[in-house]
Amino acid sequence: MQSEKKSRSKAPKARRWAVFSRTALGVFLSAGVIALPKAAHAQYAGHVSSYVVDANSGAVLSQVDPDLQRYPASLTKLMTLYMTFRALRGGEITPDTSVPVSIHASTQAPSKLGLVPGTRFVVQQAILGLVTKSANDAACALGELLGGGDEVRFANMMTQQARALGMSNTTFRNASGLPDPDQVTTARDLSVLAQHLVHDFPEYYHYFATPSFAFHGRMIPNHNPMLKTYAGADGMKTGYTDLAGHNLITSAQRSNVRLVAVLLGARSNPQRNMIMTKLLDQGFASEGVAPMAPLRQPTVLARHVRRRGHASGNTNSVVEVAEAPSGPRHYRPVGHGAKHRSVTKASIRMATSRHAVSTKKSSRHQKG
Repeated sequence: MQSEKKSRSKAPKARRWAVFSRTALGVFLSAGVIALPKAAHAQYAGHVSSYVVDANSGAVLSQVDPDLQRYPASLTKLMTLYMTFRALRGGEITPDTSVPVSIHASTQAPSKLGLVPGTRFVVQQAILGLVTKSANDAACALGELLGGGDEVRFANMMTQQARALGMSNTTFRNASGLPDPDQVTTARDLSVLAQHLVHDFPEYYHYFATPSFAFHGRMIPNHNPMLKTYAGADGMKTGYTDLAGHNLITSAQRSNVRLVAVLLGARSNPQRNMIMTKLLDQGFASEGVAPMAPLRQPTVLARHVRRRGHASGNTNSVVEVAEAPSGPRHYRPVGHGAKHRSVTKASIRMATSRHAVSTKKSSRHQKG
């Protein structure tokens, strides 16, 4: 009986302490005494961030919210490719190195090549799959190869490399750009990465201009419409998720002027392409380069969509998608010859900020 009375007497004290604790915690938090980690937020789809730079001089020609935190979507694959090019140059892998396809890689969401677990393909096919179709399964498999079988480890390596290049506001969580709330970047940071791809790897930069490539009996077209419509464009990459919006990085050269333009968060592919064209036109004009006519009207890369039970084959009724879904395709494991070698982990050295491309701002042609 006595212990029962003690328990009842302790209960009000416990409740009072709980109320006091919650109140005190609220006061401390509002006063900034206790700093809890904040989740990354980048939900700005429909709000454009942009950044245009002369890649040779480093002069910033225009910028709109360049440091706003954004989701990179498939622009993430530019860092996956950067890491791949470093490993190629360092001799850790070759274009013919065999890339195993894990269950994890094969189950990545579209866009994808339809890789089957237990099969293998080669590094060059993976590169081409990234620059054309933006294949998430190929990006994951390549990341696992370079990360010693672990995509998370590779993502940490990507983030370390980003810091070494001066991309202080970028964090990677996977090799593909599939949604992750903590995978964030900025237009300025992505410009740094794009410029490094141009300057650091001239021997591999040509991959970005690949119009299409053959893979297991299929022709895989390039998703980047600027290659076909904008005179002087020779790379880089599209990207899209619902939260990121429609993203695009374009590198173009006219005369002796090379521009790198980053556009994040457009509402649609047509809007994205239109804004990118204007950004590049204004950039070249500010550098004294004469305007040029478009190469041709944009070509629509689309999937067939069903409307009222009918598959539409009319290209006027479909919309270009940066991440076109593709169902898995089953094929036999393909042997790639005795010269193809496998690696368990690529030892990738980090490029440092000593080699960073200058992003010094110019007072000319800047937008708020």
